[in-house]
Amino acid sequence: MNPRLLFWIPAGLRLSIVLAGAAVFWYLFGMFAGVVAVIAGLLILLIVQLHYLFQLSQWLEDPNSAKLPDGWGAWTDIFSRLYRMRRGDEKNQAELTEWLTRFRQAMSLLPDGVVIMDDVLFLEWCNPAAEKHLGLQLDRDKGMRVTNLVRTPEFMDYIILGRYDEPLTIGFKDRKLVVQIIPFENRRQILVTHDITDAERIDMMRRDFIANASHELRTPLTVINGFLEIATSQPNLDPQTRMSHLKLMSEQGQRMQNLVEDMLTLTRLESVDYPLRPEKVNIRMLLEQIEQEAVALSAGRHTISLQLGGPDLKGGTEELRSAFGNLVTNAIRYTPQGGKIDISWEDKDSGPQFVVRDNGIGIRPEHIARLTERFYRVDKGRSRETQGTGLGLAIVKHVLLRHDATLVIESEPEQGSTFIVKFSRKLVAES
Repeated sequence: MNPRLLFWIPAGLRLSIVLAGAAVFWYLFGMFAGVVAVIAGLLILLIVQLHYLFQLSQWLEDPNSAKLPDGWGAWTDIFSRLYRMRRGDEKNQAELTEWLTRFRQAMSLLPDGVVIMDDVLFLEWCNPAAEKHLGLQLDRDKGMRVTNLVRTPEFMDYIILGRYDEPLTIGFKDRKLVVQIIPFENRRQILVTHDITDAERIDMMRRDFIANASHELRTPLTVINGFLEIATSQPNLDPQTRMSHLKLMSEQGQRMQNLVEDMLTLTRLESVDYPLRPEKVNIRMLLEQIEQEAVALSAGRHTISLQLGGPDLKGGTEELRSAFGNLVTNAIRYTPQGGKIDISWEDKDSGPQFVVRDNGIGIRPEHIARLTERFYRVDKGRSRETQGTGLGLAIVKHVLLRHDATLVIESEPEQGSTFIVKFSRKLVAES
C-alpha cells in the first residue's frame, strides 16, 4: 500500500488500520512484534502531524499564498482552505491599496489642504496643498502634534475650545486661511484648509475700485452741479462768466466720459465673453496713426519721432492701438514743453518690441511697481491737470496679458522714462 495514500484516509479509520496491521503482526510474529508495529505506526502518524504543524507555524509567521505547503490527507483540505482565504485577503489588500493610491492622488490634486490626525492631533497624513498652506512636510512632520507645527494663537484657541461647528479664519505667514476640524471615526480627525488670500485681494481691489471710481466721478459731478445751481439761481449772468462756466462743465463732462470709457474698456478686457480674436495687425499704419494723434495732442510743444523696423503682429488691432496710444499719451502728458519723445518699433532676437522713450519728469523707483494699478497716480494733482483717468496703464497691462507680452519700465527722476513692450516671436505675422 502506498504510504501517501494512508494520509488521505480519515483519522479514525487511519488509526483502525494501524491497529489492524499491528494485530496482523501480532498474529504472525508474536506479541512483541505487534506492540512494536503499533508504536511505530503511531510514531509515524505523530511525526507527520508535527511536521505539518511546524510547516503551518512557519507559514503563519509569513502568510504568503505562494509559500503555503502541500499536505496529505486532511491537511490537504486545511491548506487548500487557508490558500483560498489568503488569496482572498491578498486580493482585498490589493484593492484597498489601489483605492488608497487613488484617494491620495485625488487629495493631492485638491486646491484645499487636507490633514488627517489622530484623536490627540498627531499628524498621520497631509496633501501637498496642506503642506503649502501650513508649512508642513509629511516626511519630516509625520507623527508630530499639529499644534506644535501650527503655533498661531487663534488656532490654539480653536483647538482648546473645541468649537468645530464653525470654520476659523487665520493669518498664517503671508497667507489668509479658513480652517476647520471635522471629527470622523473614533480616533481620527480631518483638518481642512482653504486659502482665501487671492479672494481677499480681489475683494479689496473691488472695494478700492468702487471707492476710487466714486471719488473720481464725484469731483466733476460737483463742478457741473455747482455751475448748474449758479445758472439756475442767477439767470442773468454775464456772457463771459456763462461761457467760462460752460467751458469748465464741458471739460468735467469730458473727463467723466473718458473715465467711463476706460472702465468699460477694462471690463471688456477682463471678461471671458470677449476673447481675443487675433488678426494680422499692420503695425506701420497703426503707429503712423498714433504718431499723428500724438502730434495733435502735443500741439507743437514736443519733438516727436517715429522709427519703424519690426514685422507685423497677430493680435487685436484696436486693443494694441489702445495700449500703444496710452503709453504715447502718458509720455506727452508727463514731458515738459520742449521735451523729446521717441517712438520705435524694433525687431529683436527674442521678438519685436514697442518702445516709448521721453526726457520728461521721470518716476521714482518706489512707484514703478505700482504704476499699472487702477487709479494709482504718482502725482494726483498733475494727473488731474493733464486730464488723466488713472486707468491708462491698467488698460495697457490687460492688453499685454491678452497678447502674452510684457511691459518693462525704466525711469530716473528728472531724466525721463522708457516704456518697453516685449512681444513673443510666436506673435509675428506671416508676411
